[in-house]
Amino acid sequence: MFPRPLTPLAAPNGAEPLGRALRRAPLGRARAGLGGPPLLLPSMLMFAVIVASSGLLLMIERGILAEMKPLPLHPPNREDAVWRGTVPRPGRLSLDAGDSDLQVRQDVRNRTLRAVCGQPGMPRDPWDLPVGQRRTLLRHILVNDRYRFLYCYVPKVACSNWKRVLKVLAGVLDNVDVRLKMDHRSDLVFLADLRPDEIRYRLQHYFKFLFVRDPLERLLSAYRNKFGEIREYQQRYGAEIVRRYRAGAGPSPAGDDVTFPEFLRYLVDEDPERMNEHWMPVYHLCQPCAVRYDFVGSYERLEADANQVLEWVRAPPHVRFPARQAWYRPASPESLHYHLCSAPRALLQDVLPKYILDFSLFAYPLPNITREACHK
Repeated sequence: MFPRPLTPLAAPNGAEPLGRALRRAPLGRARAGLGGPPLLLPSMLMFAVIVASSGLLLMIERGILAEMKPLPLHPPNREDAVWRGTVPRPGRLSLDAGDSDLQVRQDVRNRTLRAVCGQPGMPRDPWDLPVGQRRTLLRHILVNDRYRFLYCYVPKVACSNWKRVLKVLAGVLDNVDVRLKMDHRSDLVFLADLRPDEIRYRLQHYFKFLFVRDPLERLLSAYRNKFGEIREYQQRYGAEIVRRYRAGAGPSPAGDDVTFPEFLRYLVDEDPERMNEHWMPVYHLCQPCAVRYDFVGSYERLEADANQVLEWVRAPPHVRFPARQAWYRPASPESLHYHLCSAPRALLQDVLPKYILDFSLFAYPLPNITREACHK
């Protein structure tokens, strides 16, 4: 059976509508007063965020895992499960019984999504979103009508490989190993290309998924790629960052030597809803409360999760998720640790609130940047 979307939980009586509060008080510094203190999330969400993101809940869950049954990752029974006549229904995701960390993370992720998205005022539908947020969402959801699925792509989380898979499924490419420069727009269908009634139908009936990654690892990957390799980004963003944050930079810097702390300062002053997609929080790209995703895959187990999705949608056996190129060197935990420990601690404290929903909703622990950890 296809996995069922998560069902939001009701909020306790008297709780402040979270969606309204978030729209009223965006994370990080207010644009109108950059000198003022950062605005905080409502107390209930802050509690959930701290518990989920700090890893405390992971430790608690791990201790009682043997005493209670974790919630199923994908509850059985889904309406409209038989999408292709007599084709067998996809099975449930098979988790290694010995992989307790994975089970805990999936359980925490599901429960946190239900708890946060169930708060009064949170969006339950893309049409609950402001126009700009809805436009961003619909421009990031790719459509495959033949296999009836929707994929919300997140830059720096293997989205180029997923687009390659979609082009193979559409018959545009012969196989995923074809060597060519990826065109990220042509021969792809986005929800934004469709009429409202067509969008609603697909959101209701199609299998929906996205893939996520540790938020800071994703930022480091974007920083290394865009400012270390892509001239367009160096000229468009790098030069402006250097002008803003480097004393004596001059009027026309090349933008090819942006430091990681300078990049972080730039993020602190940016509105998350208007960021470039490569560093925009996943929450704003894919709106996991407005869209009830059937599956949230992890970059940390990319190949296994991706091929499971391909089985669920009944992709042809010859279509597989591309293997990582031998030359590719992803941001390692050691590299991330080095960059974080090299940045001013106060700067990281200003950046983290902008990505706090990505940490908490998808069960990623906050980084350990204590002096003791950084001197190891």
